[in-house]
Amino acid sequence: MGNGPPLVLVVACVLLDGEGRLLIAKRPEGRSLAGLWEFPGGKMEPGEAPEAALIREFAEELGIEIAPADLAPLTFASHTYADFHLLMPLFLCRRWRGHPAAHEGQELAWVRPEELAAYAMPPADEPLKAILRELL
Repeated sequence: MGNGPPLVLVVACVLLDGEGRLLIAKRPEGRSLAGLWEFPGGKMEPGEAPEAALIREFAEELGIEIAPADLAPLTFASHTYADFHLLMPLFLCRRWRGHPAAHEGQELAWVRPEELAAYAMPPADEPLKAILRELL
C-alpha cells in the first residue's frame, strides 16, 4: 500500500541486574551511528522470532545465555530515518547465565534508568529514556 521507506525490524533488550542497573553498549567505530549508546540486540534474520534473535545476538555479542521464558515484552520504538523506518521491540530480561562481556569491540556500561539522560543514543532510542524511567 504505502510507498514510504523500507521497514527494518531490529530487536533489543534491557538487561536489568539485581541492583536496578541496565546494560548499554557503545556502537564501535566504523559502524553507522558510531559512538552512540544503545540497548544490546540486533537485526532479526528472515523468519526468526524476536526472542530467538535476542538469544542469538546475546550469545554472539555478550557471551551470555538467555532462556526464552526470561524475556518479557517491555515497549517498542518506531522511528523514521532518512532511508528506512525502524521498528524495534524492546524486551526486558532480569535473569541470564554468564557474565556479559564485549565480544565485538563495543564498550559496555551498567547504568541506572535515571542516568540514561547522560548518554547520547540513536534517535530511535532517545524516547525510550523517559519511558524506562517510568517503567523500571
